[in-house]
Amino acid sequence: MRRSILLTGVLASSLALSACGSSGNSTSDTPNPDASSPAADAAGVFTMWVDEVRINDVKGVVETFAEESGVEVNLVQKASGDIREEFVQQAQTGEGPDVIIGASDWLGELVSNGLVAPVELGDAASGFVPSAATAFAYDGQNYGTPYAIENIALVRNNALATETPDTFDALVEQGKGLGTYPVLIQQGAEGDPYHMYPIQSSFGAVVFEQNADGSYTDTVAMGGEAGTNFANFLQKMGQEKVFDTAIDGEKAKQAFLDGQSPYIITGPWNTTAFTEAGLDISVLPIPSAGGEVSRPFVGVQGAYVSAFAKNPVLANEFVANYLTSEAAQDALYEAGGRSPALAASAAKVEDPILVGFGEAGADGMTQPSIPAMASVWSFWGIGQAEIISGAATDPAAAWTTMISNIEAAIAGS
Repeated sequence: MRRSILLTGVLASSLALSACGSSGNSTSDTPNPDASSPAADAAGVFTMWVDEVRINDVKGVVETFAEESGVEVNLVQKASGDIREEFVQQAQTGEGPDVIIGASDWLGELVSNGLVAPVELGDAASGFVPSAATAFAYDGQNYGTPYAIENIALVRNNALATETPDTFDALVEQGKGLGTYPVLIQQGAEGDPYHMYPIQSSFGAVVFEQNADGSYTDTVAMGGEAGTNFANFLQKMGQEKVFDTAIDGEKAKQAFLDGQSPYIITGPWNTTAFTEAGLDISVLPIPSAGGEVSRPFVGVQGAYVSAFAKNPVLANEFVANYLTSEAAQDALYEAGGRSPALAASAAKVEDPILVGFGEAGADGMTQPSIPAMASVWSFWGIGQAEIISGAATDPAAAWTTMISNIEAAIAGS
């Protein structure tokens, strides 16, 4: 769903600096030196891997941590297309890093393979926005510190519309008189449940049941009356060509750039192209189609500690203590421009586009990272596409079959 930039080469830089201890579990403006902090009495070095997309986001924070703690940090750049696989292959051999920056949806694979260690956030956990607070939760434990969130929203071309209805049905009716397409939602021949999920969740047909801590179980929750109602809605929108499997991501983006629709449901990865093209846009929450709140998936970036870290004390000092500070989260936002995971830092964001995405994702659901999710995507997307295209003429039966296929795949995995 996001763009992936594949570059080769490795940048390794050692940041050897000296000063006093780092912060505790604090969300104050400045990390408070603490003589009892593990890093205050610990010398040494830890290695952190980060991809080329985020290397500039974290470099300044790493430098500041090194200066304040006296810890040497070996910051190693890896190609975004390779970093996860290399970590899986090298962690147990002792050749991997102590800390790795990655997405929360890596969590299931990393935990099930015993590659990452629990991270105790303590009181700091309550300081994160709700959609990020549980992003690294798995089977009752937390395994990372979130620092940035990303989700889709409704983007409006203000030259075509200046007011947006409160419901999706009303938005469609408005859009029919304003462009070739009432609203653009990328699908493609195999569907795109990620971009359709805010619509689906507004019917109450969420993907999995969740535990009290927000972590996902492998019990599929898309069935029942809520799922049937959504499937019928897909058929209706497909028949009206509001949803169209002929519209993939690139076609949706170009159609919006060409002024063929007042609305597109997309993420921040496309808004730069819109503003550079001179479009005046607003970013808004996605109106409900099914009566409940539209809840997009929220992708979360954060830091993991390797279960095979050579220096787990210093790795945890950085991940569990320093990255939870407001100063660190502020700096990460300033460097990378991604919506902060810490609520206090998010409240300072003034960019109206990022503010809009933040508001649209405020009630979002962390994208599932459990291994069972690997059994969901293909059946889910194709099932939706068949209903939208009309290949499946009985939407309720098609939806039930889709869920049965997903459950069988999960059971057999």
